[in-house]
Amino acid sequence: MRSRTPIRTQHLHRRIRLMLAACVLWPIAAYAQTTPQSSSPIVLDRVVAVVNNQAILSSDVDDEMRLSILEQRAAARAKETPQDALQRIISRTLIQQQMREQDSQASQPTDEQVTARIATIRNELPACILANCATDAGWKDFLASHGLTQQRVEKYLRNRLAILHFIELRFRPAISIPRSEIDTYYKDTLLPQYPKDQAIPPLEQVEPRIREILLQQHVNILFSDWLDNLRKEGDVEVLDPSLETDAAPAPTPAGAQ
Repeated sequence: MRSRTPIRTQHLHRRIRLMLAACVLWPIAAYAQTTPQSSSPIVLDRVVAVVNNQAILSSDVDDEMRLSILEQRAAARAKETPQDALQRIISRTLIQQQMREQDSQASQPTDEQVTARIATIRNELPACILANCATDAGWKDFLASHGLTQQRVEKYLRNRLAILHFIELRFRPAISIPRSEIDTYYKDTLLPQYPKDQAIPPLEQVEPRIREILLQQHVNILFSDWLDNLRKEGDVEVLDPSLETDAAPAPTPAGAQ
């Protein structure tokens, strides 16, 4: 457990982070100040949070909100909020910092994997089905209507697939599913889902799928605990009071739908 940082040191750290924010914003404001159409500085972007001395900008939050349309969770939520978007960015930033520390080059997905993920989105995402994204014209219109480009979508999905692979490599090898847990899932969870007049598949037939489901559940639990520890041990500060939230959204490994 880390020792508590003295109050004076905490204040010093906060001043350093604010200076970092000022350094990021100064060139933007200075450029705007030289614009002949404006007589006063116009800030085009601003730092809204700092994660271990890494700045998160207001434009990052806006970008995350636009990209959320690509996720299944968007269909289950009435409205995407900047607070939720920021929390996802914070979680992703913490994970990516860990990936860089461990030099996780093996986590990089191939172009084929990214292309396959886009194909799944175009053919299965509810919002995409409504927009007829299976056609090139429908996909192009869908991206334009949400302020996205093909290149931005590819970059977003490449990062998510890399994180998912990193999480799988980190947690899955340590998990062992006992036969008793498979039996319990089959009897208590799977069998009740079948109508009485429908043939029930034998355990041997569905065991691989059950094992995969249980493995993913264990990975999610380990990942959630690990991410909570990263947040507690890291230096995360939200500088914009309007983006603060009481609790971070329940974490889900990147790429999970």
